Amino acid sequence: MTAHDPALPPRPNSAPTIYAYDEYDRAFVRERVAEFRGQVERRLAGALTEDEFRPFRLMNGLYLQLHAYMLRVAIPYGSLTSRQMRQLAHIADTWDKGYGHFTTRQNLQYNWPKLVDVPDILEALADVDMHAIQTSGNCIRNVTADHFAGVAADELEDPRPTAEFLRQWSSAHAEFSFLPRKFKIAVSGAEHDRAAIKIHDIGLRIVKNAEGEIGYEVIVGGGLGRTPFVGKLLREFLPRADLLAYLEAILRVYNRFGRRDNKYKARIKILVHETGLDEIRAQVEAELAAMDRAPFAYDAQELERVVAAFAPPDYETLPAHSDGFEKAKAENGEFAAFAATNVAPHKVPGYAIVTVSLKPIGGIPGDATSTQMRALADAADEYGFGELRVSHEQNIILPHVKKDDLLALWRDLSAAGLATANAGLISDIISCPGLDYCSLATARSIPIAQAISERFADLERQRLIGKLGIKISGCINACGHHHIGAIGILGLEKKGVESYQITLGGDPTLSASIGELLGPGVSAEEVPDVIESLVQFYLAERRDGEAFIDTWRRLGHKRFKESARREGEDGSGI
Repeated sequence: MTAHDPALPPRPNSAPTIYAYDEYDRAFVRERVAEFRGQVERRLAGALTEDEFRPFRLMNGLYLQLHAYMLRVAIPYGSLTSRQMRQLAHIADTWDKGYGHFTTRQNLQYNWPKLVDVPDILEALADVDMHAIQTSGNCIRNVTADHFAGVAADELEDPRPTAEFLRQWSSAHAEFSFLPRKFKIAVSGAEHDRAAIKIHDIGLRIVKNAEGEIGYEVIVGGGLGRTPFVGKLLREFLPRADLLAYLEAILRVYNRFGRRDNKYKARIKILVHETGLDEIRAQVEAELAAMDRAPFAYDAQELERVVAAFAPPDYETLPAHSDGFEKAKAENGEFAAFAATNVAPHKVPGYAIVTVSLKPIGGIPGDATSTQMRALADAADEYGFGELRVSHEQNIILPHVKKDDLLALWRDLSAAGLATANAGLISDIISCPGLDYCSLATARSIPIAQAISERFADLERQRLIGKLGIKISGCINACGHHHIGAIGILGLEKKGVESYQITLGGDPTLSASIGELLGPGVSAEEVPDVIESLVQFYLAERRDGEAFIDTWRRLGHKRFKESARREGEDGSGI
């Protein structure tokens, strides 16, 4: 096995339709690896103190966690080739503990690398056009996008070319490398928001105006953490040609006026809240009018070049209906359950989008072993043109699967322990690593997620409950997005004991909302009982086809809160 390039080349049928690095990209990444190798050598030799080394490691995605270093690998807009996935597996085996953790930022984290090995890991990433740059620090972080991009049946336009433009614009941006705080951007191009654009510093939604022109709806000031906010509409329609200049103007305003005296108030959401949306809009427009826009001039030829990189694969001409798929569902109940939850409509007849759940019952949300990573790479080559996606729900997407191949794919996934039929259901839980890994956490998250999934292990009961998003964070920083869970769980430490606050009514979609507190915190042991009582109340009160969040909105928070209190009088719940 070679040190840095063991990944097998794509099979002959593989034609990944994602942006490929050019020589500029590769030179930039290699130079950064060499620079960081020297910084690591100086740290190990004692020439740099930890305080001096800290900004260097953060610029390269290296954190110092509770027990070890953690390396966060960038996966721009969540797109991966099978070759890259195999290299991630190789890195996990060679320099970590044989697994990786997929995050809500569409990234991958290694939890146990040794500092001396990190430059070799970065070199291995560079071999497959990957890196860890700007996955940490007060800069523009990894740009995320709809994980169904380019294939969704409800899509107006593929958001990945826009996200790629933003990656190129933001990488090592001299003016925005030391912002008041981290800055996150998400892009969606579909009728339904699968990128949670309203809880980002900037959310972009591709829209069409009355004249039929394509442009962007611009949302600003969203974010979670200590002070959660839903983003506000800054611009209803921004012409495509103005995108980079307008974002540059937003970032300049934020960089100039964002709070630097208090890190808890340094995000743009606080600036928008304290200054007011109208004043922020006026400042952005004034900056736009005054700035030299020549560096951001619209280049139609460059747009065509980037769009061409995301050209559709060589799809076969197939009927929309697959007799084999329908027959397999009729004959195999387990496969039918998987198809009902983990298979989504595709824009091309005869094809489907498959969500591979990384949430097995009792498992750790978002974790995948190196063996599973290789199985996913094999599945992508065999059934999906060698392409995979990472979702912000911490799952893996195979975006180009023929309906006729779904049964064979399901069997392969089953053999790898990757066929859990729970996408979007109550056990498809988003969770941060919590106190098991993170130095910022005040409570555990993983055991809570495991206990809830085990309480609702019966997949038939999960399907009866229907769509229900549970999200768990182990501290106020909200890496598990608990604020926007239909049921959110926040772990805190109170007098040396872990306590869990529960919120209801969070929503990450275009109807975004921040969850409301249910009541006082409960112990870790009580959390599954409280969730049980809420689910039972929902099932008793819901109308036909009504999801949990819709029932909560119809009945109101007070009714759910009163129900939980009554359950508590019987020894369970709040």
